[in-house]
Amino acid sequence: MITAEQKPMDEIRDMIAPYKKILTVGCASCVAECAAGGEKETGALASALRMACKMAGDEKIIHEKTLDRQCVKDFVIQLDEVIKDYDAILSLGCGAGVQAVAEMYNEIPVIPALNTEFLGETRDQGLWIENCLGCGDCMLYTFGGVCPLARCSKQLMNGPCGGSQDGRCEVDPDVPCAWQNIIDRLSSFKALDRLDTIYPPKDWSKKRGAGPRKIVREDQKR
Repeated sequence: MITAEQKPMDEIRDMIAPYKKILTVGCASCVAECAAGGEKETGALASALRMACKMAGDEKIIHEKTLDRQCVKDFVIQLDEVIKDYDAILSLGCGAGVQAVAEMYNEIPVIPALNTEFLGETRDQGLWIENCLGCGDCMLYTFGGVCPLARCSKQLMNGPCGGSQDGRCEVDPDVPCAWQNIIDRLSSFKALDRLDTIYPPKDWSKKRGAGPRKIVREDQKR
């Protein structure tokens, strides 16, 4: 899941300052799950902005609408029927959603209301943990379902650093040592021999070496 957090209100107000008619667009997918950009958060932000503008004597029209997903064209086209009524869109989507909306409506500014953070897991109510870097060459089988790149503070690929204490990271004792988790998991199903191999530095060209990545599935095309 892509996680995000709302930008500071002062930053948002500065970005929307030149515009009078603003459509605040939420996204009911990833950023709704992390309580940053769903229908509830979109309504709350639009209401707060209306109140702030009114108190400042700044006349603005601020409406809200939430799409199922902002990164999928089939959902974004729902804006076709209303887009002409506004001179700016304030998007509560992730960075991919903001750019998808901007690509479809290049005649109108699309302003990000969120800071996109990381690929993560909902660990508990109100707690999201980064556990994937999207490296393009997944090695979770090798490391027992624990990614050392995302979860080891030093991104070590060939064993722990030697500084952990009682299964906690020396960089931050509140963080479990990823390598302790890897060894414990591999031990539990008798697969420690996977660590006998020396793994070279990560080939980051599979992540960003040739510009923006894409996936093409001919069987999914219409």
